[in-house]
Amino acid sequence: MTKNVTESFNAEETFQMGEKLGGECQPGQVYTLIGDLGVGKTVFTQGLAKGLGITEPVNSPTFTILQEYHEGRLPFYHFDVYRIGDVEEMDEIGYEDCIYGEGVCLIEWANLIEEILPKHYWQITIEKDLEKGFDYRKITIEEIGTEE
Repeated sequence: MTKNVTESFNAEETFQMGEKLGGECQPGQVYTLIGDLGVGKTVFTQGLAKGLGITEPVNSPTFTILQEYHEGRLPFYHFDVYRIGDVEEMDEIGYEDCIYGEGVCLIEWANLIEEILPKHYWQITIEKDLEKGFDYRKITIEEIGTEE
């Protein structure tokens, strides 16, 4: 399994890390995004979207659960499942078409729907460490599971 840990000292660096990853994304990849409120998940996601060639505004789909973007080099499916009451709600929005499709899928708060995640995905964890500064972030990207 692959694991990469990087440090960011401001929002621009966090954005750039997301942008770099977006430039490397391949069809069918699924990423989960874990981190407390205010840690920079949206900034990272905006960078990833830019790396995919998406120019329209990207915001967290907290109230809609899913935001779809089709203008980039790959379709981008951005989930925020923070408000999911039951994992069955994911069926109602057709999550399987996104997760098992040819686009790139990013799921915020994925720990709430672990039972329906694919066997293989990449987990992105963003953490603060106030001892290293207010804007400091540790960003860990690790491969979870196996491809079949």
